[in-house]
Amino acid sequence: MSDHNSGKHAPGAPSEWVQRFLSGVKPGGSILDVACGAGRHMRLALELGYAVTGIDRDLSKVEDLAGRQDVGLVEADLETGHAFPLKDMRYDGVIVTNYLHRPILSDIIGCVAEDGVLIYETAAVGNERYGKPANPDYLLKPNELIDAVSGSLVVVAYEHGLREQSHPRLTARIAACGPDHPWAGDDPVPL
Repeated sequence: MSDHNSGKHAPGAPSEWVQRFLSGVKPGGSILDVACGAGRHMRLALELGYAVTGIDRDLSKVEDLAGRQDVGLVEADLETGHAFPLKDMRYDGVIVTNYLHRPILSDIIGCVAEDGVLIYETAAVGNERYGKPANPDYLLKPNELIDAVSGSLVVVAYEHGLREQSHPRLTARIAACGPDHPWAGDDPVPL
Protein backbone atom coordinates (compact mmCIF):
# COMPACT_ATOMS: atom_id res chain seq x y z
CA MET A 1 0.00 0.00 0.00
CA SER A 2 1.36 3.32 -0.99
CA ASP A 3 1.05 6.44 1.13
CA HIS A 4 2.61 8.97 -1.21
CA ASN A 5 2.11 12.69 -1.47
CA SER A 6 -0.86 13.58 -3.61
CA GLY A 7 0.59 16.58 -5.49
CA LYS A 8 1.10 15.84 -9.20
CA HIS A 9 4.73 16.98 -9.23
CA ALA A 10 5.19 18.03 -5.62
CA PRO A 11 7.44 15.35 -4.16
CA GLY A 12 7.78 16.94 -0.73
CA ALA A 13 10.84 16.96 1.47
CA PRO A 14 12.98 13.83 1.70
CA SER A 15 12.70 11.79 4.88
CA GLU A 16 15.26 12.80 7.49
CA TRP A 17 15.86 9.06 8.07
CA VAL A 18 16.79 8.61 4.41
CA GLN A 19 18.95 11.74 4.47
CA ARG A 20 20.73 10.50 7.58
CA PHE A 21 21.75 7.10 6.19
CA LEU A 22 22.13 7.78 2.47
CA SER A 23 25.78 8.63 3.16
CA GLY A 24 26.31 4.89 3.69
CA VAL A 25 25.83 4.24 -0.01
CA LYS A 26 29.16 4.29 -1.83
CA PRO A 27 29.78 7.41 -3.94
CA GLY A 28 28.31 7.09 -7.42
CA GLY A 29 26.47 3.91 -6.42
CA SER A 30 23.10 2.63 -7.54
CA ILE A 31 19.88 3.31 -5.61
CA LEU A 32 16.54 1.50 -5.83
CA ASP A 33 13.53 3.48 -4.61
CA VAL A 34 10.64 1.07 -4.04
CA ALA A 35 7.17 2.60 -4.43
CA CYS A 36 8.92 5.81 -5.48
CA GLY A 37 5.75 7.91 -5.74
CA ALA A 38 6.64 11.50 -6.62
CA GLY A 39 10.36 10.67 -6.48
CA ARG A 40 11.49 12.76 -3.52
CA HIS A 41 14.21 10.24 -2.63
CA MET A 42 15.16 9.61 -6.24
CA ARG A 43 15.67 13.35 -6.70
CA LEU A 44 17.77 13.58 -3.54
CA ALA A 45 19.93 10.65 -4.66
CA LEU A 46 20.40 12.19 -8.11
CA GLU A 47 21.51 15.48 -6.52
CA LEU A 48 24.10 13.49 -4.56
CA GLY A 49 25.48 11.82 -7.69
CA TYR A 50 23.84 8.40 -7.48
CA ALA A 51 22.23 6.46 -10.33
CA VAL A 52 18.62 5.69 -9.43
CA THR A 53 15.92 3.21 -10.31
CA GLY A 54 12.38 3.94 -9.26
CA ILE A 55 9.63 1.36 -9.24
CA ASP A 56 5.94 2.11 -8.75
CA ARG A 57 2.59 1.24 -10.26
CA ASP A 58 2.20 4.84 -11.43
CA LEU A 59 5.26 6.71 -12.70
CA SER A 60 3.42 9.84 -13.82
CA LYS A 61 4.88 11.86 -10.92
CA VAL A 62 8.45 11.08 -12.03
CA GLU A 63 7.96 11.26 -15.79
CA ASP A 64 10.14 14.38 -15.84
CA LEU A 65 13.09 12.10 -14.93
CA ALA A 66 12.49 9.69 -17.83
CA GLY A 67 15.20 9.54 -20.46
CA ARG A 68 18.06 10.49 -18.15
CA GLN A 69 21.05 8.18 -18.39
CA ASP A 70 21.29 7.94 -14.59
CA VAL A 71 17.59 7.05 -14.11
CA GLY A 72 15.75 3.79 -14.59
CA LEU A 73 11.99 3.60 -14.22
CA VAL A 74 10.01 0.40 -13.78
CA GLU A 75 6.23 0.61 -13.88
CA ALA A 76 4.80 -2.36 -11.99
CA ASP A 77 2.00 -3.03 -9.56
CA LEU A 78 3.90 -4.75 -6.76
CA GLU A 79 0.76 -6.17 -5.15
CA THR A 80 -0.53 -8.43 -7.93
CA GLY A 81 1.03 -11.64 -6.63
CA HIS A 82 3.56 -11.77 -9.46
CA ALA A 83 7.27 -12.10 -8.70
CA PHE A 84 9.05 -8.91 -7.68
CA PRO A 85 10.33 -7.60 -11.05
CA LEU A 86 13.79 -6.65 -9.74
CA LYS A 87 14.24 -9.75 -7.60
CA ASP A 88 17.58 -10.71 -9.15
CA MET A 89 19.07 -7.20 -9.17
CA ARG A 90 21.46 -5.81 -6.54
CA TYR A 91 21.75 -2.16 -5.54
CA ASP A 92 24.18 -0.21 -3.40
CA GLY A 93 21.21 1.37 -1.64
CA VAL A 94 17.56 0.39 -1.32
CA ILE A 95 15.06 2.95 -0.04
CA VAL A 96 11.50 2.19 1.03
CA THR A 97 9.29 4.77 2.70
CA ASN A 98 5.56 4.77 3.38
CA TYR A 99 5.11 1.34 1.83
CA LEU A 100 4.64 -2.22 3.04
CA HIS A 101 3.64 -5.32 1.13
CA ARG A 102 4.84 -8.31 3.13
CA PRO A 103 4.87 -10.86 0.27
CA ILE A 104 7.76 -8.99 -1.40
CA LEU A 105 9.61 -7.82 1.71
CA SER A 106 12.26 -10.55 1.46
CA ASP A 107 12.75 -9.78 -2.26
CA ILE A 108 13.29 -6.09 -1.46
CA ILE A 109 15.85 -6.98 1.21
CA GLY A 110 17.48 -9.37 -1.26
CA CYS A 111 18.13 -6.42 -3.60
CA VAL A 112 20.67 -4.97 -1.15
CA ALA A 113 24.22 -5.62 -2.35
CA GLU A 114 26.70 -7.35 -0.04
CA ASP A 115 28.22 -3.92 0.63
CA GLY A 116 24.93 -2.03 0.29
CA VAL A 117 22.48 -0.27 2.62
CA LEU A 118 18.76 -0.69 3.26
CA ILE A 119 16.88 2.39 4.46
CA TYR A 120 13.27 1.55 5.35
CA GLU A 121 10.61 3.64 7.09
CA THR A 122 6.84 3.21 7.27
CA ALA A 123 3.83 3.22 9.59
CA ALA A 124 3.63 0.78 12.49
CA VAL A 125 0.91 -0.97 14.44
CA GLY A 126 -0.81 1.62 16.59
CA ASN A 127 -0.85 4.21 13.81
CA GLU A 128 -4.57 3.54 13.37
CA ARG A 129 -5.10 5.83 16.40
CA TYR A 130 -3.64 8.73 14.41
CA GLY A 131 -5.08 8.16 10.93
CA LYS A 132 -4.08 6.34 7.78
CA PRO A 133 -2.78 3.84 7.12
CA ALA A 134 -4.93 1.99 9.62
CA ASN A 135 -5.21 -1.44 7.97
CA PRO A 136 -2.95 -3.90 9.86
CA ASP A 137 -1.81 -5.32 6.50
CA TYR A 138 0.09 -2.06 5.99
CA LEU A 139 1.41 -1.55 9.52
CA LEU A 140 4.72 -2.96 10.71
CA LYS A 141 4.67 -4.98 13.89
CA PRO A 142 7.23 -4.28 16.64
CA ASN A 143 10.66 -5.61 15.55
CA GLU A 144 9.26 -6.90 12.24
CA LEU A 145 11.95 -5.11 10.23
CA ILE A 146 14.68 -6.44 12.51
CA ASP A 147 13.34 -9.97 12.06
CA ALA A 148 13.06 -9.48 8.29
CA VAL A 149 16.73 -8.52 7.83
CA SER A 150 18.08 -11.00 10.38
CA GLY A 151 20.58 -13.40 8.81
CA SER A 152 21.20 -11.28 5.72
CA LEU A 153 21.86 -7.69 6.83
CA VAL A 154 23.45 -6.02 9.84
CA VAL A 155 21.18 -3.59 11.70
CA VAL A 156 22.93 -0.26 12.24
CA ALA A 157 19.92 1.74 13.49
CA TYR A 158 16.32 1.00 14.40
CA GLU A 159 13.52 3.14 15.78
CA HIS A 160 9.92 2.38 16.59
CA GLY A 161 7.77 5.12 18.02
CA LEU A 162 5.63 8.18 17.68
CA ARG A 163 6.89 10.90 15.39
CA GLU A 164 5.40 14.35 15.58
CA GLN A 165 5.19 15.87 12.12
CA SER A 166 2.36 17.86 10.57
CA HIS A 167 0.29 15.09 12.14
CA PRO A 168 1.34 12.38 14.63
CA ARG A 169 2.39 9.06 13.14
CA LEU A 170 3.57 5.82 14.69
CA THR A 171 6.57 4.72 12.65
CA ALA A 172 9.08 1.88 12.44
CA ARG A 173 12.34 2.46 10.61
CA ILE A 174 15.57 0.64 10.06
CA ALA A 175 18.96 1.19 8.48
CA ALA A 176 20.82 -2.03 7.78
CA CYS A 177 23.83 -2.93 5.69
CA GLY A 178 25.23 -5.93 3.90
CA PRO A 179 27.97 -7.98 5.58
CA ASP A 180 30.70 -6.46 3.37
CA HIS A 181 29.74 -2.85 4.12
CA PRO A 182 32.20 -0.86 6.29
CA TRP A 183 29.44 -0.26 8.86
CA ALA A 184 29.23 -4.02 9.43
CA GLY A 185 32.80 -3.97 10.72
CA ASP A 186 34.80 -1.46 12.70
CA ASP A 187 33.84 1.72 10.84
CA PRO A 188 31.51 3.88 12.93
CA VAL A 189 28.00 4.65 11.78
CA PRO A 190 27.27 8.40 11.73
CA LEU A 191 24.66 9.18 14.34
